[in-house]
Amino acid sequence: MHARLRELRSVLDRVDADRVEQWGRRLGRELPRGRRLLACGNGGSAAEAQHLTAELTGRFRGERVPLSAIALHADTSSVTAIANDYGYREVFARQVRAHGRPGDILVCLSTSGASENIVAAAAAAREIGMTTWALTGEAPSALLAACDDAVRVPSADSATVQEVHLSLIHLLCAAVDDTCAAAVPAPAHAARLAEDGSA
Repeated sequence: MHARLRELRSVLDRVDADRVEQWGRRLGRELPRGRRLLACGNGGSAAEAQHLTAELTGRFRGERVPLSAIALHADTSSVTAIANDYGYREVFARQVRAHGRPGDILVCLSTSGASENIVAAAAAAREIGMTTWALTGEAPSALLAACDDAVRVPSADSATVQEVHLSLIHLLCAAVDDTCAAAVPAPAHAARLAEDGSA
């Protein structure tokens, strides 16, 4: 096996996957009841935040109700307007204040845990009364202190951390789907799609 793949397997063996499954089960209970998930990250972490929200608003594996999930970097007009008027540090925090409500959940993705705009978003979410979760790398960081809960990937390599984050996102989505399937019936249109073969 290639050395990089051996390292990735070693990190996957040591990450707290059980915690992520707990998050997924909570989302599977709360999002169908009207809660909203917000997600933020920079660069590759932004892509993973958007991957997460796409799986929730669409579907991951099985059919289920659509779930409210917003990737905060994806509205480029809002991001550029806020950055222009308030500075890049506020691009996510201001959107959290606009979209977040008490009881909603913010997922922060950051390999370093030191990005000021991500830390500011977590602080804004906690002020509102949202739950805040972080996916980070191994180093202690300001983001860990700003969030209610966190899963740290035990690696100093940013690429490895992001690869593991994506695996954890898929694990979380599977737990969401399993919880929704147990608690919430699939929407009626899914049954119609299955009947006519267009699913």
